[in-house]
Amino acid sequence: MTAGIASVRSSEETARLAADTMWAGDNASRALGMEILGVGPGTATLAMTVTEAMTNGHGTAHGGFIFALADSAFAFACNSHGDVTVASHCDITFIRPGKRGDRLIATAREVSRAGRSGIYDVRVSADGVTIAEFRGMSRTVGGSFIEAVASAPESRTP
Repeated sequence: MTAGIASVRSSEETARLAADTMWAGDNASRALGMEILGVGPGTATLAMTVTEAMTNGHGTAHGGFIFALADSAFAFACNSHGDVTVASHCDITFIRPGKRGDRLIATAREVSRAGRSGIYDVRVSADGVTIAEFRGMSRTVGGSFIEAVASAPESRTP
């Protein structure tokens, strides 16, 4: 894909193409039963249902699975601009427990993006009640990962 063609793509189209490209290789998120509910420039919303295998010794959602959902929403949000972007630091505050059967929704939003650095907040909720707040700091490390995939001969439609 040439720069001219890429430049006519809207930011919403770029976010969707970035999400589709990432999702195709995101074995971890898919294996945990996550689904993408929506993406946009600097935003992403993912969902995951807490299964019995995701519960801890107290019978509540293991924090690692809640973190994984928030981290995935963060990844889709910070990569929504189409540039290869990775986490440089993340933290999470658990507010309430999740329970088996809860459908967790992680909503990520861009707080700041300047140069190669970004800050993203992710709210994880169940039935509209916040159970965790996550903050991720990102670092853009390379060029676009979408153009390479979109310009490959086998990915072009006739």
